[in-house]
Amino acid sequence: MADQTRVPASRRVTINTVAKAAGVSIATVSRVMSGSSSVTPDLAARVHKVADELSYRPSSAARGLVLGSLRNMGVILPDLANAYFFDVVKQMHHGATADGYRMLVADYSGDAADELATALDLLGQVDGLVLLSSRIPTSGLKELARQSTPVLLVNRVELGVDLPMVAVDNFTPMMELCGHLAKLGHRRIVYVKGSDLAWQNRERWRAIEMAKVLGIEATAVPSDGTIEGGYDVVEEALTHEPTALVCFNDLTALGVISKLRERGLRVPEDISVTGFDDIDMARHLAPRLTTVVSPKIDLGDQAWSLMRAALNNETTTSPPLISADVVIRESTGPVPS
Repeated sequence: MADQTRVPASRRVTINTVAKAAGVSIATVSRVMSGSSSVTPDLAARVHKVADELSYRPSSAARGLVLGSLRNMGVILPDLANAYFFDVVKQMHHGATADGYRMLVADYSGDAADELATALDLLGQVDGLVLLSSRIPTSGLKELARQSTPVLLVNRVELGVDLPMVAVDNFTPMMELCGHLAKLGHRRIVYVKGSDLAWQNRERWRAIEMAKVLGIEATAVPSDGTIEGGYDVVEEALTHEPTALVCFNDLTALGVISKLRERGLRVPEDISVTGFDDIDMARHLAPRLTTVVSPKIDLGDQAWSLMRAALNNETTTSPPLISADVVIRESTGPVPS
């Protein structure tokens, strides 16, 4: 057997190499490597022995074709630099790994058409696709819903779209955040927006607009949910003479506070600032950031639970919105006299 399995180092060991060395067909090696019970134990042991001696590692793509599953899970998200997305994906990864899947993560330019093109391209390479904070228009989501590969929406709720979805409640905690500011005497605020294509941004702005019942007048200024975007928009925001800046997320708030310091404005003595998501840096700023604690672990767990059900063709109902809590820290204070 030793002579049969000696292969020159320059040659790549393939399934054909193993089949010839073991004296069996390629189909038999394929069945053995996929764990098929149709091969006798003695023959399976012989094939495994030869494969081990040759240091053969079967192609996951080829094995996927035999099993009807690639064991790959795709995830598309807007910004790989945002720690919030990383935490959610990491939690989904725990579930995927336990179920024998590897995750392929991709971001895109921020353009909805680019996201849709990326999604359609990935569908042929994965068993399921997760769209995290997707910006694809509903027409594109309906196109994805017609595909045979399961697609899951995370952090977006769209009525009339036949896709499983799970999201964090953005409206209620933003209303609570506005209530906190109103109690401190704030009446004129500026909302530093995220992308207009983001469902979370629309929900947060909807809550801020509703806060007029609390006596709050709000103006929105465009930004993009990044540190630099928050930094760049402060000059425009201050022209509205706000007493508080409500930021789309914590990254935006980091940039806002940095620029306010350059302007010689103290937070919160001169102006209050809030964020959303409670990324790790939010707790280590000076002052520490008042924000909303987004339940990233629960979101990741529920997302994978829904995807597992879709992969198994199980009928599920999407869970209600996951609640999120406001955490009050030192970046908000009373309106300056």
